[in-house]
Amino acid sequence: MRRTVIVGDIHGCFDELLELLEKVDLRPDDLLVSVGDLVDRGPAPGEVVRFFRERPNSVVVMGNHERKHVRGIFSYAQEITRLQLGDGYAETVHWMRTLPYYFENEHVRVVHAAMLPGVPPADQKEEILCGSTGGQRELTALFPDGHWHDHYTDAKPVVFGHHVTGREPMIRDGRIFGLDTGACHGWNLTALCVPGFTVHSVRAHADHWSIAKRRWQLPVLKTKPWRDLTWQELAEAITRFSPVAGSVAGSMPDAAVRDWLETVEKWAADLRSSLPALVAAAYRVAGELTTDELRRHPAAKYLFQARDGRLDQAGLDRRCSTPGRTIDLAAELGLVLPEPPT
Repeated sequence: MRRTVIVGDIHGCFDELLELLEKVDLRPDDLLVSVGDLVDRGPAPGEVVRFFRERPNSVVVMGNHERKHVRGIFSYAQEITRLQLGDGYAETVHWMRTLPYYFENEHVRVVHAAMLPGVPPADQKEEILCGSTGGQRELTALFPDGHWHDHYTDAKPVVFGHHVTGREPMIRDGRIFGLDTGACHGWNLTALCVPGFTVHSVRAHADHWSIAKRRWQLPVLKTKPWRDLTWQELAEAITRFSPVAGSVAGSMPDAAVRDWLETVEKWAADLRSSLPALVAAAYRVAGELTTDELRRHPAAKYLFQARDGRLDQAGLDRRCSTPGRTIDLAAELGLVLPEPPT
């Protein structure tokens, strides 16, 4: 008999996925369904995505983590995944745009996060189905004293992920199945086989998210748009990501991270200390050019101020509000300032 094999949140845990599918004895004619969140937090999101895309008889429901990539909403987990996928990232996100927000057959309904009781899946809001922040807020307003599944009375069983239930899945009344058992946090990866409604799990090999946060901290930092941050934003970012700050980055006992941030901080300080030289260069250039040449110059507004004796360091500081603007103005005045460290 052809089965439907539904797998909880995988989050890049590819080795555990293969072990789980071996345990359930997945056959070629079985339909394999993911509740979503194939990516983020784990070590091998590319391999997980490739497996589902290349295997016939496979369905992936849109999770909130896929939706974040589709919508360009980036937190640390998405930044890591973008680096992990490398050149294949854009094409993978294009594929994510095609994912359905629910799956339903004669035996079961599958959504990533939630659904309103009594409302057919096709009539549900995408935000609720996938567990976006807006969807979560709406559910909290509708069910302030409990969970949506406390009110689920539909006859057809519903399977979902999103909310970690612990090391074991949540099973209620033989109709409600929560399958996110925290694989990326070092707990279990769980599958439900239908129509028999049998549950199978394998243990995660490690706390993958903790490992990924440490391993990818410096590569993610190097992709930050340091050149385009305001001076205040840059200083705040250095404080936030510093290993002594106590934030996510602060849990990284990594001297390389500290050294990198100190290098960025020194680079920014050196740029700001170059303002007197930029003022002097503007006065020099202004004195060498005719009025027509000044008008055509890319730094014309600064040069006219210098010619009239009105350009000072305070005024230039207000206009050079980012490292990039400082570097670009210096180049216009014939000076070379360093780009962000690499």
